Order: sequence, then structure tokens, then C-alpha cells
Amino acid sequence: MTAVSLRNRIRRLCAVFQPHWFVAVLVAVDGFLFLQPGVSAVRAAQPHDWLSWFSVESLRTMLDSAGLVSLPRLVLGVSLQVMAIGLLLRARIAWAFSLLLLIATGTIALWSEHGRAGLAVYTLVLALMLVAYWRRFDRSSLAAGSLFAVLSILSLLVYSVFGALYMGDEFHPAIHDIVSALYFAVVSMSTVGYGDITPQTASSKLFTVSIIIMGITVFATSVSAIIGPIIGGNLKRLVKGRLTHVMRKNHIIIAGATPLAQSVYNAMRERGFDVTVIVPQDVAHMYPEGADLIMADPSEESVLADAGASKARYILALRNDDAENAFIVLAAKEVGGAETRTVALANTSTHLDKIKRVGPDMVLSLQLLGGEVLARTLSGEPLDSDLIARMLFADTASPRVVS
Repeated sequence: MTAVSLRNRIRRLCAVFQPHWFVAVLVAVDGFLFLQPGVSAVRAAQPHDWLSWFSVESLRTMLDSAGLVSLPRLVLGVSLQVMAIGLLLRARIAWAFSLLLLIATGTIALWSEHGRAGLAVYTLVLALMLVAYWRRFDRSSLAAGSLFAVLSILSLLVYSVFGALYMGDEFHPAIHDIVSALYFAVVSMSTVGYGDITPQTASSKLFTVSIIIMGITVFATSVSAIIGPIIGGNLKRLVKGRLTHVMRKNHIIIAGATPLAQSVYNAMRERGFDVTVIVPQDVAHMYPEGADLIMADPSEESVLADAGASKARYILALRNDDAENAFIVLAAKEVGGAETRTVALANTSTHLDKIKRVGPDMVLSLQLLGGEVLARTLSGEPLDSDLIARMLFADTASPRVVS
């Protein structure tokens, strides 16, 4: 057991260094690089007296000196760094937002007054990496949805407040204080529109229209990002969690999504057996939509326990990796019931002895099985039912290779 625990710890340690961590770090670096010019412009324009930095006159002077273009640069740079946190959580919404932000930052970096071709190329490569690893980001959680909802609202609020201060004289009455700017921003974002502060010029009207359109989009996206996981998670937990978990009894657990695993699933379902399938998050599969499917690591004892291993008839380790199949058998022996039998697939005949050491009830080797059947057929030896039974089943005390 000590060796098994050590192997599991090593596998968990190696699992930390996955592509989504690498992509998240690169996104954070991209946001930092994109943020630097805006930070430098704001620092150059800020007054030396920190007390006067917070006055409205100083803020307007900074915006005039640094340029209003520095504001979206700051917002995009900070947003990318926050999105990196969501990518670490493998959130689907973080992947979508990051891709949009990378497109925006790459375009601004390429077409800005002081074009930065290197940053644009780096951003393009990073966007392609996000597209390549899109399967890694498949989680939808309340924490991720809340994070991006807050980020979106704060970003729009900063844009609206600073924009209103920058165009203060173009409104009636003029906006010359932060309270009035905050009030106008919130009223416009929520599309309430009391009409006590109105834009008077074409640029201020277009600015107000942008706040209204982005406000509707942000609030709608935020509500769906928060409410969606709550409703979807509860329904999924109710339909495929609690109820299914209660009904998992005398069933068959199949670990893997290989062609053999899917063929066994179809054959067992046609014969009326209840089947639970466990497939890792990053593995594509072709199981039907209504299958009792668990997306997790089948070599984890907690995952097998959730799949009802203690009441299962068989646990089939049918993955492409023989080492993974051995780990699944070891975990199954810890959480499986007294009547639960384990079957391990040996994809390579040279791994048979190693797989037999973990003690499965049956080891299936398609290479040896096919060779034995073909040899008996060519040599004219009979293939009766007793022979097939001996080839397929083995004594639980001494596992037998299907050959």
C-alpha cells in the first residue's frame, strides 16, 4: 500500500504541470506587457503631491496628458491578469473572455501610434494556444461566473466614470465631480435614464450610447454567468448525481473511451445491463448523450466510490495506457465490494506480467486473444464453448490472461 500511495502522490504532483497552468501564466504576462505603456503614461502625468492626485482637477489633467486611449489599455491589461486566474480554474467563461481580450489587445498593440509588432505576434500565438487547448477549459462554476461578473461591472464602471469626467463640459449640467460622474455612470449602465444629466455634443452622445450598450451586455452576461451554473449544477446534481447514485447497484463500471470500451458499453446496454462510464476530462468520447457518464480520473478512489464501486458487479479498466489500467485496478480493490470483480486491458503483450502483479480478476490481451483464435482456426483445432469460457474467465485467486 505504501508503494501505491507513493505512486498516486507522484501522479498528482505531475498533474499540476498541465497546459492550462502554462497558458494562464502566459496570459498574465501578456496583460502585464500590454499594461506597461498605460501605466507609464499615467505615472508621467500624475502630480507629485499624492493628496492632490485624488482631486477631480488632477484626474482630468492626467487624462488630458496621458490620453483617453490609456484608459482602455489599463482596463484590458488588468482584465487579462484577472482572466489568468479563471484559466487556472479551467473556467469556460474565462477561456472565451481571454480569447476576446487577446484579439483586442493584439489589434491595439499592432495599430497603436507606437506599434509593438513583437507584442502583437506574441498575443496572436497565445490566442492560437488557447484555441488549441480549448478542451482543457470545460468547467462552469459559480465562483468563476461571479469573478467575471464583478470584473466586467467594475471595468465598465471605471470606463464610464473616467469618461464622464473627461467629457465633463459636454454634459448639461457639466460633470465636474466624482459623485456626479459615478451617478451618471450607474444611471446609464442600468438604462434607467432619469434625464437630469444629458449629453450635449455628438461625442458625449456616442459615449453615453456605448455605456448603455455595454451595460445591457455586461448585466445580461453577468446574470447568465451566475444564475446558469446554479440552475444547471442543481439540475445536474439532482438528475445525474443523487438519483443516479442511488440507482447504481449491480452495475458495470467502464473506465475509458477506447473503441473497445465503447463497444463493450453498447453490448452491455443491449443486454439490459446498467453501465456507468468514467472518462477523464481531457479525453474525447462518443458515448451517447443519455449515458451515465462521470468526467473524472477513474484511477482516483473517490471517483470510483461516487460511481458505486462498492455495489458494482465488474470494474473494467479499458484505457489505452496500461499503467493507467493498473492504477484503476489498484483503486478498485480499495473501494470495490466483496463481489466486485476487476478486468484489466493489456494493450501491449509485454506488459502482461506487470499488470498481473496488481491482481485483477481477469486480464484481457487482444493481441494474444486474436493470435490464439487465428492459430487454432488455421491449424484446424476446434473452438468450442468450453474453450471460449476458459479464455474469457479466470479464477479470482489466480488471474488468467485472455489469450
